[in-house]
Amino acid sequence: MRLLFASMSTVGHTYPLLPLAIAARDAGHEVHFAVGTEMHEVLATLGLRPFRPGQVFGEIYAEDIAPELERLLPDLVISGWAVPEVAAEARRRGFPVLWHGFGRMFADGIGLVKPNGGRHLDICPPSLQDREFLPADRIPVRPVPFSPPGPVPRRDRETLIYLTLGTVFGRQEVLAAAVEGLGRLDAQVVVAAPHVRLDGLPDNVSLHPWLSQAEVIRQADVVVHHGGSGTMLGALVAGVPQVVLPQGADQFGNAQALVEAGLAARPEALCADAIAEGARLVLRDRAYREAAAQVAEEIRHMPSPEEVADSLADVV
Repeated sequence: MRLLFASMSTVGHTYPLLPLAIAARDAGHEVHFAVGTEMHEVLATLGLRPFRPGQVFGEIYAEDIAPELERLLPDLVISGWAVPEVAAEARRRGFPVLWHGFGRMFADGIGLVKPNGGRHLDICPPSLQDREFLPADRIPVRPVPFSPPGPVPRRDRETLIYLTLGTVFGRQEVLAAAVEGLGRLDAQVVVAAPHVRLDGLPDNVSLHPWLSQAEVIRQADVVVHHGGSGTMLGALVAGVPQVVLPQGADQFGNAQALVEAGLAARPEALCADAIAEGARLVLRDRAYREAAAQVAEEIRHMPSPEEVADSLADVV
């Protein structure tokens, strides 16, 4: 089959679709990927035939994707939640469509239009999905963290804390406060922070522009992050408890869900003392790790991207 994937041109929206796209490629399907050019290098390396529809930078509009639909004549369109006009235009022209989620269904008012109707490929573990998100037909897919190859710092202490504020919403003052607070702990603190420079780092803190996030999370004892869906799911897959510092978009909803499920602590303030205390709490209270292990087991029982890729012909 010829498959057309489409997503907003950011890491947080493109990478969640890649495990299924790769599995579909490996199953022998012809995979094309509509997205802005900043994602093309990674996608081309994976053999996913990236292209830029129209003059797209971020979101994809109907007039951008319409000629590409007629050029490719895909057997199935798989549209990320953040590009609703792709799904709408494909439906209008009679092409089969599946939505592909990036985590929990997001709340109103974060700058994205909620996807309307249809079948959803859902990578969020059911126990954490928004209870009001009830599509008529949900196809569960196991979340598989993806990141391009990158360095993995050598572990040199008994406790390892991974800190990231993502690639979009992380504020330098929050990162500096987190580094200051976590640097006071008896732990190795590994920080991923693209486009940020911090001087005077504590001896136990290392700052990196890019890391193999999935591998670092697997080694971590706690993940301190912004509440972005990708990092949240990566920690859940690995069964690692979290400290969340939400700052925008879907991060507040994710943080609330994690805290209510006993998977994360949320400091009362984005200051060094509160962040350090949040990490101490999660490290000393085994209930957080036990809750994380339960969700990791739930995720392991979700259908793999390979299993779902094998069933896409049935969807059409």
